[in-house]
Amino acid sequence: MVPTDRAELTTALQGLREELATSPDPDRTRVLTRWIGIAQMSLGNYDEAHTSLRQSLELAITSGNVRAVIATELNFGDAHRYAGDIETAETFYRSALDTARGTCPELLDFALQHTGKHLTERGDLTGARTHLQEALRLRIAKGNTELVESTQAALDRVDTLLGSTPAAAPNEWSRRWTAWLQTRTSVADPSQWHAGFPAIREQVRGLAAHQRMQPRHLRDHPFPAEPVAAMAAEAEKALFTDGYLHNGKRNAAVGEAANQFATQVDLAALVARFTGLAVEQPHTGVYIGYTEGQSLDFHLDEAGFGEANLIICLQRTRPTQADKASTTVFISTAGYLECDLGAGSSVVFDGALTPHGRTPLGVGESITLISLGFRARDQARRALTNLPPAPA
Repeated sequence: MVPTDRAELTTALQGLREELATSPDPDRTRVLTRWIGIAQMSLGNYDEAHTSLRQSLELAITSGNVRAVIATELNFGDAHRYAGDIETAETFYRSALDTARGTCPELLDFALQHTGKHLTERGDLTGARTHLQEALRLRIAKGNTELVESTQAALDRVDTLLGSTPAAAPNEWSRRWTAWLQTRTSVADPSQWHAGFPAIREQVRGLAAHQRMQPRHLRDHPFPAEPVAAMAAEAEKALFTDGYLHNGKRNAAVGEAANQFATQVDLAALVARFTGLAVEQPHTGVYIGYTEGQSLDFHLDEAGFGEANLIICLQRTRPTQADKASTTVFISTAGYLECDLGAGSSVVFDGALTPHGRTPLGVGESITLISLGFRARDQARRALTNLPPAPA
C-alpha cells in the first residue's frame, strides 16, 4: 500500500488522532485505531502501525466481533510483511484464513487474497496460485467486478512469475505425464489393466525411482469415529453449498471440523511412522465428493500439494448387491494397486510421482473424502530434479 498523496494522508492521520483523543466509545476507538494503523503502515511507520493495530485487534477480540478480528489480522499481517517480518506476517494471515473458513465465509476471499499475495512474495508461487484461484472462484460467485479484477491481476502476476522461473517446470511436467497416462490406460476399464501394463512398465519404473514413499493403505489404523463423523457432516454441507466441479468430482474447502481434527491427531507423526518421511503438519486440505457415475482418471498431482498426500474416507455408501465397488487405484512397478477405503480408513502416497485415480462409482454409490497435503521437513526432499521426461 502506497499513498498517492503523502501530505494529504498525513493530514487525515492527524484528524483521526484528534478524534481518537475525544472518543469514549470502544467500538469507535477500535475503528479509529485500525484506520490509524493502516495509515501509518502506508506511510512506512511500522512500529506505530503495530501499536495501533494491536490495540484495535484487542478491542475486536474483547467485543467478540469476528469480522473485525479477521480484517485487523489481515492488516496486521500486511504491516509485518511490509516491515520484513515474514514469519509473524504468516501467523496473522493463517489465523485470519482459519477463522474466515470456520466462522465468517463472507470474508474468506479477502483472507485468501492477502495470503496469496504473501505467498507470492515468499516465492511459494504454486501455493499462491492455489489460494488466489479459490479467491477468484468466490469473488466470481459474489459478482463483484472490482474484486474479481483485483484477484485476476494477482493471478496474472503469479502466472507470469511461474512462466519465467524453474518452479513452473514440475507442474508442466506433471501435466504432460498425465496426458500421456490417459492415452495409455484408464480407470474406466480395469479389465484391460493387466494386458496393457507391460507397455507402460518401464515408464512407471522411472517415476518410482524418484518417489519419496510407496502407497500405503492404512487398513489397521482407523481414525476415531467422532471427528470423522464431524468432518463428514461438514464436508456434506460444504460440498452442497460451496462445492465446485474439479476433474469429474466435487471439491470444497475444509473448515473448522477439519482444523479441529488436525489439532487432535498428530498427522505428521502418523505419516512419518508409516512412510519413513519426516513431514510438517498438513499445510493444505480439500474435501472431495464422488457420486454415482463419477470417477477420477489416472494423473499426477502438481508438486505444490506436497510430498505426501493422506486421503481419509469420511463417509461411504454402496449397495450390498453391487458386484464391485469403486476404489482408489495406483499404478506401481508391480502393476495396479487398488485400495477399497471404508469410513475412517486412509491411504498415504506421493501424489506428485505416483499415478493414481478412482474407478467409476456404481448405482447408488457415493464416497466423501478429505485429502491432506504435507511438506517434507527436509527441504532437499521437496525438490524435484533429474525427473524422467514425459514419454512422447
